Amino acid sequence: MGTPEFAVPSLETLLQHQYLIPAVVTAPDKPRGRGQQMSATPVKLTALQHNLHVFQPESLRDPEFAGQIRSQRPDLIVVVAFRILPKELFMIPRLGSINLHASLLPRYRGAAPINWAIINGEMETGVTTFFLEERVDTGNLLLQRSVPIGPEADAGSLHDTLAQAGAEVVLETVRLIEQGRASPRPQDNALVSPAPKILKDDCRIRWDQPAVKVHNFIRGLSPHPAAFTQHDGRVLKIFRTALTDLGAGIPGRVGVERESLSVSTSDRQLAILELQQEGKKRMSAAEFLRGYRIASGEKFL
Repeated sequence: MGTPEFAVPSLETLLQHQYLIPAVVTAPDKPRGRGQQMSATPVKLTALQHNLHVFQPESLRDPEFAGQIRSQRPDLIVVVAFRILPKELFMIPRLGSINLHASLLPRYRGAAPINWAIINGEMETGVTTFFLEERVDTGNLLLQRSVPIGPEADAGSLHDTLAQAGAEVVLETVRLIEQGRASPRPQDNALVSPAPKILKDDCRIRWDQPAVKVHNFIRGLSPHPAAFTQHDGRVLKIFRTALTDLGAGIPGRVGVERESLSVSTSDRQLAILELQQEGKKRMSAAEFLRGYRIASGEKFL
């Protein structure tokens, strides 16, 4: 059970190691992109490439859907980046249901663990497999693997690294369960930290914070959903920045010099390396300055 690109390596790895997957469950097709054409999820596309049966329930609480899952007689359900399963589903398999989460649980429970780990300046994160229970992300832990967060890593690059690490951990977890050697252990609730869903309004940059905090915020939201600021009523998405040793002025005040762009934070200036004007493509600061009118002393809001 899974939907986005993050789940694809786990599905492919289980198939490569000859595990029998009688069915894949994913989200319904929906309109995507500018043309709003109906498109399938990455997990569905991968499943169809391998001629797997695909279920796309609108509701996970539909009794008919539960009956369809029972008819498959699954030994195990593997969940990677999917919806919250009701108990009547995750209790169906004889060996239980496991989930892959993109953090070292119980840290960063929630919908956006990759983003929040970077936003909070963590040097390390990882992946965790655990048995599903009714409360989200609270089940007994099975396996974990740590992954370093490089100083320039963003949410996109860390996502890809964790997807591959997660696939390996899912395979190892399935093998342990198959062999009867799994050793689940409870989570330490004293170590819990949240990773709530990030909404559009949460993505506005606050230039009155220290440069390191703004830098981490931007890379933690890059490339999606993307941190943004405004200039002259236009939305500018900021994707990549670099810390500088230049002293700060008024927070949000812009510095323009030839083909470089910087913005003052509360303690120093932050160089803007890649950004995107609404309606335009993502580009370097030099490309942006060649086609956009902005002068030193103006402000990002």
